[in-house]
Amino acid sequence: MQQSQSPPPARGTLWNKALSQTLPITLGYVPVGMAYGVLAGKAGLSAVNVLLMSVLVYAGSAQLVAVGLFAAGASGAAIVATTVAVNLRHVLFSAAMAPLLSGWRKRELAAFAFELTDESFALHAARFGRGDRGKELTLSINVLAQASWVAGTALGVALGDVLGDGRAFALDFALPGMFLALLAGQVGSRSQVAAAVVGAGLSLAACGLGITGFGALAAGLAGAGCGLGVEKWMTRRHL
Repeated sequence: MQQSQSPPPARGTLWNKALSQTLPITLGYVPVGMAYGVLAGKAGLSAVNVLLMSVLVYAGSAQLVAVGLFAAGASGAAIVATTVAVNLRHVLFSAAMAPLLSGWRKRELAAFAFELTDESFALHAARFGRGDRGKELTLSINVLAQASWVAGTALGVALGDVLGDGRAFALDFALPGMFLALLAGQVGSRSQVAAAVVGAGLSLAACGLGITGFGALAAGLAGAGCGLGVEKWMTRRHL
């Protein structure tokens, strides 16, 4: 039996609610987007191409990696292959989200998938877990998140000469700080703590060994497996 869905909220209320939920992401995206805009401009990309990359690609880590490879003179094939490896974690995102979006139409799924990022995935996973699966709110959150990334990119392009390479402003800390804020709101049970600790620990270890794309994917799978194992163990204890 399908659960009845409440009518969609009024447009103004919808965007206000989306904005309040997207605020932690926005606070991270604007400064990191600025850093990307600065670095891309200094790598030799035109302002139009820098902005188009944020509009059409919209993948922060992939964009930063691509800019670094472009500045180093890497070939197009090398840039594509490397960014695909960096974004392999999206395989995990799709596996987690697919059962929760089974009733969506294909064009809605396409719009959702295009704007899904690490941060919006974390936000939606927490929302869906609470039963908050409103389609319009979900898509509105994604739109606002990308708008903040594009706005940050535009600021970086406009203020590139003033910001230098952006390191003096500690912009590289904004994204990890935002992830920690999102994680803190989701970790509530022992299984979630175990998944977070194991996944983070293995990811840091892989990073220290120079394994980034595949390392993050393996760490995520191991963390999820550990969390599942703890959950099953706790369930058996209470039987």
